[in-house]
Amino acid sequence: MGRTDELGVIDSLLDGHGRIGPGLLLRGDPGMGKTALLDAAAIRAEAAGMRVLRASGVEFEAEIDFSAMHQLLYPLRERADRLAGHHRDALNQVFDLTPGPSPGPLVITAVLALLSEAATERPLLMIVDDMPWIDRASATVLGFAARRIADAPIVFLAAARTGAGGFFDQVRLAEREIGPLGAKQAATLLDAHWPELAPTVRRRLLDGAAGNPLALQDLPGLLTERQRSGHDPLPAFLSLSGRLGAAFTAEVRALPASTRQVLLLAALEADARLTTIHAAVLAGAQHGADIDDLEPARQAGLVRPDAADGRMLFRHPLIRSAIVQMTPPGERRAAHRALAAALTGDPERRAWHLAEAATRPDEAVARALDEAALSAWRRGDPSTAAARALDEAAVSDRRHLGASAAVAALVRAGELSPHPAGRSRRLVEAAYLANITGQLDQVPRLLADAGQAPGTPTGLVFAATAYLLTCGEGEIDAAHRLLARALDDVAETAKTDNNSWDSHGILYTLLLISLYSARPEPWELLNTALARFDPEAVTPFLLCYDAYVDPTRTSGTVREGLAHAFAALPAHAAPWQIVPLAYAAVWVHALSDYRYLIRRMIERERDGGAVVMVIVGLLLLCADSYAHGQWDEAENLAREGLDLTAAYGYQLLEGQIRTQLACIAAARGNVDLAKVLADEITTWAAARSIGLTQSFARQARALAALGQGDYEEAYVQAARATPPGAPSPGVPGRWMVLDLVEAAVRTGRIEEARAHVDAAQQAGIPRISTRTALTTAGAAALVADDDQAGPLFEAALSLPEADRWPFPHARIQLAYGQWLRRTRDTTRARLHLRAAIDTFDRLGAQPWAQRARNELRATGVATTARPDTPTATLTAQERQIATLAATGLTNKQIGQQLFLSHRTVGAHLHRIFPKLGITSRAALRDALETITPDGDEHTP
Repeated sequence: MGRTDELGVIDSLLDGHGRIGPGLLLRGDPGMGKTALLDAAAIRAEAAGMRVLRASGVEFEAEIDFSAMHQLLYPLRERADRLAGHHRDALNQVFDLTPGPSPGPLVITAVLALLSEAATERPLLMIVDDMPWIDRASATVLGFAARRIADAPIVFLAAARTGAGGFFDQVRLAEREIGPLGAKQAATLLDAHWPELAPTVRRRLLDGAAGNPLALQDLPGLLTERQRSGHDPLPAFLSLSGRLGAAFTAEVRALPASTRQVLLLAALEADARLTTIHAAVLAGAQHGADIDDLEPARQAGLVRPDAADGRMLFRHPLIRSAIVQMTPPGERRAAHRALAAALTGDPERRAWHLAEAATRPDEAVARALDEAALSAWRRGDPSTAAARALDEAAVSDRRHLGASAAVAALVRAGELSPHPAGRSRRLVEAAYLANITGQLDQVPRLLADAGQAPGTPTGLVFAATAYLLTCGEGEIDAAHRLLARALDDVAETAKTDNNSWDSHGILYTLLLISLYSARPEPWELLNTALARFDPEAVTPFLLCYDAYVDPTRTSGTVREGLAHAFAALPAHAAPWQIVPLAYAAVWVHALSDYRYLIRRMIERERDGGAVVMVIVGLLLLCADSYAHGQWDEAENLAREGLDLTAAYGYQLLEGQIRTQLACIAAARGNVDLAKVLADEITTWAAARSIGLTQSFARQARALAALGQGDYEEAYVQAARATPPGAPSPGVPGRWMVLDLVEAAVRTGRIEEARAHVDAAQQAGIPRISTRTALTTAGAAALVADDDQAGPLFEAALSLPEADRWPFPHARIQLAYGQWLRRTRDTTRARLHLRAAIDTFDRLGAQPWAQRARNELRATGVATTARPDTPTATLTAQERQIATLAATGLTNKQIGQQLFLSHRTVGAHLHRIFPKLGITSRAALRDALETITPDGDEHTP
């Protein structure tokens, strides 16, 4: 895997066409695949008709003379009888492992004679692995032979570890360094062996393996199934298998004891600088050691100081794991205590070391660990003393805990708590945070372990349970009732502590329930709760409330507030500070200016962080991309989010992301996919009264029907989402004015359509955003009399930023072109229709593009459709798999439905893509639209 160049060199050696001589030595770190290359060479040599002789150095045989030669030449022992008597007798010293001080010249020439005689029958390839462990007698003979086989059909190929010297090095064969695999090849190898790893786990293992093939194969097998799926955090130090342990500890064991002691300090503290290690040594943990004891490790190539900041860098990340794994627990605890003493200026890292060193309950350590675990959240608030004490440069240089690690820290803090109340509080905090980090199944256990000790934060218990019910199961009604009780529990706290973890946890969960229920009661409860706080402490929630509940009156204020709030965010703002602002920005179509902040939050939290916030960020970016006509990007964001919801069990968000895919499919004319998604979503959401998700599913159905010209169905679906004559300022009702009005006009409900436009204008829906202004103005032009329609269409298309919303803008151009053609102004009609076609083609909105072409053709202009996807013939099973994959299902989910393994599904998709002329799942939908089941191409 990824060794094309190295295999080319080996082929050249075997063919005798290379310039590297008769022999080659492969050098590389343990686990780099040197043996795999030797195996490949043996297979190629045998395929070419060569005889292969192999030997491998073994440490315990290094003192046995001729042990390697015995292994290498034993297959030729019968040929020794063909040699001269003195050579035959000399070879008996090899085959019988006769001890002797050193190989005499007669043995050396006898071996060379035996090899030459065997090569007369067919060429030979001699392979020797682990050369440094070859006994000296064998190394002498091999060195002599390797220098004298140039004229014979004999090739010598050997392998040795980097930095491992030996007697054979004096031969000075040509060498080839076998380095780590490239990023792409490493990912391919890992996926081939472990295809179902959670994305965050996959990235951690790729980083930990650093391109080492053996590590890529072995590391996942040492994790639990829950760790591989991402439900449990990975250990700070990845465990090593027997093969990996042997590979990475050999060099460490060869170092002096004092060097290993200092190396342990560097291994336990990932950000260790020489100054920190020196301070830890002085703290007395490593008796008799000194900072200068690192020199043997540096000379061995295990570590090196970074010239820029003095950090100690290990040659490979797993060397750290090897050092920790081979050190007794008592020595590790002592090293942790020394590091804690050296890190008095860094409370977060100091707390971790104190916790690792502790052997019994200790409230001071538990409190320090508690503070460290929640430091990311607390530092997000610029009003805290900790945040004020750290300037931006210092904060950006610090290594903070990920949210999933914070759960483990709080659990450990609970274990170290000597008092039941402290233990209970910390486990409840861990439970709430586990909701956010993708550990939903841990929440019930943590709450049960917390118990009901006096002082248990019952408000946060309710919030943690409500969050689990909301995001994990979609049971928002039960969650609503719990949060009402939770707010009563923290009523007094809210008055005195605006930054309470309990209060913020309750508010964020209540915001989700309010949004997804789409009913007034939760919003009223949220409004009541917000009144208990200092407005500055809950600005993101207040902006969300105004942007959703009262957007027609407050949209300008909301946009101004968003600008100030985003600008005031600290460099390391907590994700639950950013996400409410992002929600508010999406609702007033202002997210574009802040996308980079959402992206930064996603990248920061993606690995070991607030997974649910990553999913929400992807969902909101997807909605923004869809609104701005970046539909391919929106699909990619949605599918990335779906992968995470499937991996971590966030059913509520999975349903909402699928509505985005349904809307895109509907707009692009993939009616079957849109209906399948909408039906699945509605069935699930209706049973749980999730109003928002149901409304988006209706929007997708209405859009699909409009594209197909089924205006009655479009009217029915749009009217269920936004009542005729009473347009909802909520989401997505505020975005569906044009949909309802067009469906009403096309079905002869002109008076209802006009009433709806009047109501939207009176309600102030055009004030919410430039997009709602465009769609409402376009709807007004659709319902106008002929003597007024022209100027209204022109006014709509001339609105500020109208072209930022390409899909509704092109729909209005299409409607205007239709009206101009009907009023016999064909010249102007053609201009608008051509512009609409260009936009629809770019978006991939096929039915709308076809309608525009039909209208343009009616003006007397011949049109041709864009070339479609190549024709293809799919089997029934292939088409079934492709259709399911196009809905966003993973290979594993498809396999469960069809009773196939995920590998079989993947193999089918690899065959399907070339047939359809595509390279990714994102393109499946469009490709399937262009073929009939028997493979005949059709035009939509």
